[in-house]
Amino acid sequence: CFFSSALCLLSGALSYAELGTSIPKSGAHYTYILEAFGPLSAFVRVWVELIIIRPASTAVISLAFGQYVLQPLFMPCGVPEIAVKITTTIGITAIMYINSMSVSWSARLQICLTFFKLGAILIIIIPGMVLLFRGETHNFHQPSHQKEVSLSGLPLAFYSGMYAYAGWFYMNFVTEEVENPEKNIPRAICISMVVVTVCYILTNVAYFAAMSPEEILASDAVAVTFAERLMGKFSVAVPIFVALSCFGSMNGGIFSVARMFFVASREGHLPEILSMIHVRKHTPLPAVIVLYPLTVLMLFVSDLYSLLNFLSFARWLFIGLAVTGLIYLRHKRPDMHRPFKVPLFIPVFFALTCFFIVALSLYSDPINTGIGCAITLTGIPAYYLFVVWDNKPKWFRRLMGSMTRTLQIILEVVPSEQHKD
Repeated sequence: CFFSSALCLLSGALSYAELGTSIPKSGAHYTYILEAFGPLSAFVRVWVELIIIRPASTAVISLAFGQYVLQPLFMPCGVPEIAVKITTTIGITAIMYINSMSVSWSARLQICLTFFKLGAILIIIIPGMVLLFRGETHNFHQPSHQKEVSLSGLPLAFYSGMYAYAGWFYMNFVTEEVENPEKNIPRAICISMVVVTVCYILTNVAYFAAMSPEEILASDAVAVTFAERLMGKFSVAVPIFVALSCFGSMNGGIFSVARMFFVASREGHLPEILSMIHVRKHTPLPAVIVLYPLTVLMLFVSDLYSLLNFLSFARWLFIGLAVTGLIYLRHKRPDMHRPFKVPLFIPVFFALTCFFIVALSLYSDPINTGIGCAITLTGIPAYYLFVVWDNKPKWFRRLMGSMTRTLQIILEVVPSEQHKD
């Protein structure tokens, strides 16, 4: 599944490299859908990002952070669920604080944590490869006792695999801040996808060299179980490295998506306050902290797999739509400047795969997927209510203006144009 997901997402990453170089604006999915299909589709995309995708995505990775950071303190016992969620909340608060205080802090932290992430992967891969070269291959001969592959389980399997590689589009959120994007975006996307694919596949091979599929499924923290089996006392270092890796993923996600909200607010699709920056820190403070309440709420009301299905339906539906926009723009604007251009079958394959998995998830998990679909559709009346309807009552406009001014004073933020002046 990891290999199949990697092949699928490589086609998506190449498609996004073309989109990022031909539409050199920040905002990623939102910007590309806006360019291809207009404001309604783009608004619905940023609407579901704000109320479903990003809060759920942050909650999923932060729950892993909470689990791994507490694992050394409770070994060999299990970690209490409430302790994981409290620790997770502290981690999310720290990430929001860092991104609110300094762009340079969050960027430097991301670079540092990337090295920790690669270190954690190497700590797992090297002992696993040693086992494999010694002939420990019995777990590969019968990968699982389950003989039948359930069609209903396919979407969650692909969502899990695709989620692992989901960072490939983060650079497209900050295109306007990238130097020489025509060269650097395709180069960064291609190199990162190859490195991540090789690392993740080797990590899974290492797991199977040391553990059976049943043991992997039974473990709450697979890397910890792996380390306890092979590394003895040094195994305590593994959950620490993995927790730092998760912390880096949380930081990268918040850093990137705040730029989408900033761009959407600049286009008039989100409240004006979200396009303002702090007068001294120069950070998009409102766009960063707007996610905090919903993210913490999702931590305490949903389980991990429900969250994954919940966010994945909306995420991959709109990523598929953005790549469909690439195909549409090839027809609508054939003379558009495209410094990087992929063969047409690549975006076609990726878009069809996304739509197929999304449609299949409606069958396999109709409740969570149906909820995600219903919340997505609420973006349509919200668009006409908040964006299209100009003749709002005077009391409503006064209320919104008063709220904006109050938040400006509390958060110490001003419009970015005013700050430049």
